[in-house]
Amino acid sequence: MDNLTHSLVGAVLGQAGLKRTTGLAMPALIIGANLPDVDAACFFWLKGTEHLAFRRGITHGPPALVLLPLVLAGILWGWDRWQTKRGTRPEARLPVRFGGFYAMAFIGCLSHPFFDWLNVYGIRLLEPFSSQWFYGDTLFIIDVWLWALLITSVWWSRRWEKRGGEWMRPARVGIAAVLAYIGINAGLTGLNHETRGTRTEPYPQAYISAPVPLAFWRREQIARLYDGRWISSDWDGTDFGYGYANSKAAQCKLPDLSQARRSNSQLDAFLFWSRAPFATRAPDGSVILYDARFYDPRARGRFSVALPDVRCEELP
Repeated sequence: MDNLTHSLVGAVLGQAGLKRTTGLAMPALIIGANLPDVDAACFFWLKGTEHLAFRRGITHGPPALVLLPLVLAGILWGWDRWQTKRGTRPEARLPVRFGGFYAMAFIGCLSHPFFDWLNVYGIRLLEPFSSQWFYGDTLFIIDVWLWALLITSVWWSRRWEKRGGEWMRPARVGIAAVLAYIGINAGLTGLNHETRGTRTEPYPQAYISAPVPLAFWRREQIARLYDGRWISSDWDGTDFGYGYANSKAAQCKLPDLSQARRSNSQLDAFLFWSRAPFATRAPDGSVILYDARFYDPRARGRFSVALPDVRCEELP
């Protein structure tokens, strides 16, 4: 998910009562909820599609979820001691405990892979022990309705806190509402996958029920047919309106790239990440690879790989 969502999740957990456990608990929760995304620094040294093979991997796996909170706890502990020595430590701050820092940072970090798992992009939850991708197919990567629930919960809780009321209850109600919203979306995805993905002709080889922006009740139906073609449509079977290359003329037979990827880091990274790879015909007759989840010919490069030396072969 986006970092605003992760930050709000950390904040609502703090307002639900966790911020009373130790001083600086809120920073530990909010920063911890974003900490696995330190892998975004890879954009400074990786080019093209190479980031696809690095993101949502090693910093989202079990060892990182144990070690990253430890680093954050140490930084916060040092910050509190430094303020104490300078005489600038706020008087209202609760006493600090290193164990409390670590627990809050760990809870925040743990929330991150859960929310990242909920979309179609995927996450490698078991790195470095396994590079398997896991997909929740439940929420769009930026969900404004989730924002609304989290922002309202935090605002409501903070307002009651300033008035001296029972400020933890609004946050806990908000958490329950968020979990209910996630459950509803999971049910919609499951229903769509069951009714459209396995019981409706043409029966696909593979099927993805993908949440869409704003309209959380809708799903983009992404299916791989037996002729090797990937198609995309709305609930009613009509073209989804993304300019998707549904026709046979626009797509090519997916070539055997096992040898080519050994010498092409861009291709290797793309195929390692791609859940639904398909080939399209370039104007010169060569091949451009896309992923059916993120097809946008106007943004070529980030989620696609051009193969100028590979010729497009017609689908059977």
